[in-house]
Amino acid sequence: MKTTPFTSRHIELGAKMHEFAGYNMPIEYSGITDEHLTVRNGVGVFDVSHMGEFWVKGPHALAFLQKVTSNDVSALTPGKIQYSCFPNGKGGIVDDLLVYHFEENKYLLVVNASNIEKDWNWCVENNSEGAELENASNWMAQLAVQGPKATEMMQKLTSANLSDIPYYTFTVGTLAGVNNVIISNTGYTGAGGFEIYFYPEDAMKIWNALFETGAEYGIKPIGLGARDSLRLEKGYCLYGNDIDDTTSPIEAGLGWITKFVNGKDFIDRTLLEKQKETGVNRKLVRFELKGRGIPRHEYEIVNVENEKIGHVTSGTMLPDSKKGIGMGYVQTAYSKPGSTIYIKIRANNMEAVVVK
Repeated sequence: MKTTPFTSRHIELGAKMHEFAGYNMPIEYSGITDEHLTVRNGVGVFDVSHMGEFWVKGPHALAFLQKVTSNDVSALTPGKIQYSCFPNGKGGIVDDLLVYHFEENKYLLVVNASNIEKDWNWCVENNSEGAELENASNWMAQLAVQGPKATEMMQKLTSANLSDIPYYTFTVGTLAGVNNVIISNTGYTGAGGFEIYFYPEDAMKIWNALFETGAEYGIKPIGLGARDSLRLEKGYCLYGNDIDDTTSPIEAGLGWITKFVNGKDFIDRTLLEKQKETGVNRKLVRFELKGRGIPRHEYEIVNVENEKIGHVTSGTMLPDSKKGIGMGYVQTAYSKPGSTIYIKIRANNMEAVVVK
């Protein structure tokens, strides 16, 4: 398995380790419930160094990105970030990603760890514009510092005014005495905080500074288990579960990152524009169980007549309320908030309600 600059530290701390996207990653330390609540109420640190990073540069960078991504990259100004996806030419999604605009003709793409090779090949194969592409995944490490206390804690480690970095905006500055750190107001928890990118050789210096400074805030390392429950609580999609090569961004509720603006002739534009105009047969919904139970990936979703209307893509039990929540694709007629659906959990049809 591959390792990150922090793998040995995770093991030293007694983390439960497991393979994820080819990497030896921490699943949990003190337990998913404790870690989930730590991020919701305080501050936690995730090792996300397994993520992929591609530089896109040169005079043809924008034209290339306008073609391969669904969102309107021309709307980005330097210092801004955009959530987007790669349409796959068949109405599905190659991957979802972040696009960072550094300066004219210079962008950074951040892609999912499990799709680095696939995404890189996709970009290379579709680069008829001649943009300069560089796979920097092995030369960048990343931590996500998340939670309502993250900003106050991190401010003690940098002269950059973190309060002046709005959501989906970034700066490059010094953090914990390390230069050229990308400080990004992003994260996949919905709890606030930052994601920071740096060279692997600076990894332990930054890790140690975060945990020394964060001690008074109750900082803890957080594993992938709580990362999954936190993103699911906020209704954020996970590639491979809620979106993949068979799901369109329109079906997945990602029409807001699919921009049909003049002059943007992106891959699958005609197909996706038709879907938006005429509608789709299924939609991704978020739901809550009425009773006790845990919805799991691939569980059937049925209607009151016990007819199959879809399937669960992600599910969990919330650590605090002990409420079963999930996401799944259902026939469009059952997709409106307030609709009653049923999740097949073993021999029982558990009543659930579609929520925003």
